[in-house]
Amino acid sequence: MAIVNAQLTNTQLDIFDPVGNNGVPAGTRYAITNIMVCNTYDPNASDANLHDASFDMHIRKAGQPLNNKITCVVREMLLPSGETFTLDSEKIILDAGEEISFVAQPDTGGSLTDLAVSVSYLEV
Repeated sequence: MAIVNAQLTNTQLDIFDPVGNNGVPAGTRYAITNIMVCNTYDPNASDANLHDASFDMHIRKAGQPLNNKITCVVREMLLPSGETFTLDSEKIILDAGEEISFVAQPDTGGSLTDLAVSVSYLEV
């Protein structure tokens, strides 16, 4: 099993493309076993109620652009400070070039958000 961790941004973040690999590597297939998105802002902070964050998650074929009407599988999921969203009831199989992409908000500076994502996968 392998894990990818990333801080979500307010622009498109492709999970399997951190260095321009264009998604899942050629000749490879991944089974996604778990996706977790956590609002990492301290829920005990005095301003925690001001740090709700949300995200969209897309699953895309190779070369397919983000499209809320076609590729979106989670839309505007709101996470209060300290909360975690988990997607683990269904397995997702990605072939070469396919991708899981996120867009989150609000921007906390430098296009970053308070959201962290962890994706667990197996090569099949």
